[in-house]
Amino acid sequence: MRVVIQRVNKAQVVIDNEVVGKIKRGFLLLVGLRNGDELEQVKKAADKIAKMRIFEDKEGKTNLSLKDVNGEILSVSQFTLLANTKKGNRPSFVEAMRPPKSKQLWEDFNHELEDKGFHVETGEFGADMQVSLENDGPFTIVLDI
Repeated sequence: MRVVIQRVNKAQVVIDNEVVGKIKRGFLLLVGLRNGDELEQVKKAADKIAKMRIFEDKEGKTNLSLKDVNGEILSVSQFTLLANTKKGNRPSFVEAMRPPKSKQLWEDFNHELEDKGFHVETGEFGADMQVSLENDGPFTIVLDI
């Protein structure tokens, strides 16, 4: 499982000119599931994200978690995160998990985050989406589980 975590001031997902997910301050999560991932990886990733301290405190140190700043989450499924670009110029996606299991695990991941007390907005699995964000920092982390 690979999750790109972007600390944002705001983010949204638009499909066919309609906003389907929108947050203010928080995390934009781009979520890629790989073959072999199970609920164990999903729970571990959700726990790590819930506890990650990447917001600045009063002294300017990254000591605060998402919960500490009352942040929100926008979760977007993105199988292209598992692209293999070692050979040639066309990425291979053989490591990316296929639906319907990938959809179920992504939904499980979002539920895990909700169960930890976060407001979670989402994109739409498998849809052509336009994702916009205002990256705060910029601050971007890649989480591999």
